[in-house]
Amino acid sequence: MPTITRWDPFRNLLTLQEQMNRLFEDTFSRARADESSLAAWVPPVDIYETESELVLKADLPGIQEKDLDIRVENNMLTIRGERKFDQTVKEDNYLRVERAYGTFSRSFSLPNTVNPDAIRAEYRNGVLEVRMPKREESKPKQIRVTVASGAK
Repeated sequence: MPTITRWDPFRNLLTLQEQMNRLFEDTFSRARADESSLAAWVPPVDIYETESELVLKADLPGIQEKDLDIRVENNMLTIRGERKFDQTVKEDNYLRVERAYGTFSRSFSLPNTVNPDAIRAEYRNGVLEVRMPKREESKPKQIRVTVASGAK
């Protein structure tokens, strides 16, 4: 015996709309993934201040020291470098490439309190540490207050 089904004129339209939505979502999510792999590489940094200096730490894994350039010009600290793509493995052999490669440049304006002649940089275990001592006149000074005793 045949079953009775209720006829819904919009049922096919809803499935068509769902299929179109899936098509657009898949297309745009693939486009975003392609864009992210082409985006410029910007290594993350932490900057903090102590009483005597400013310290910048940058994560630069896989970079050779010779591929780093650190400069101070016109109160601007600039860090440039390049992480090179491993040429020992054929490009066709890669199944996934998520790490960014290529050149980068980060610039930071320095306050006038920094002594540019005393800046030091050290690169160890993939972390660049730049120490920027403050000028003597900008360091905090404690002033001792004496209380005079005696009343008039």
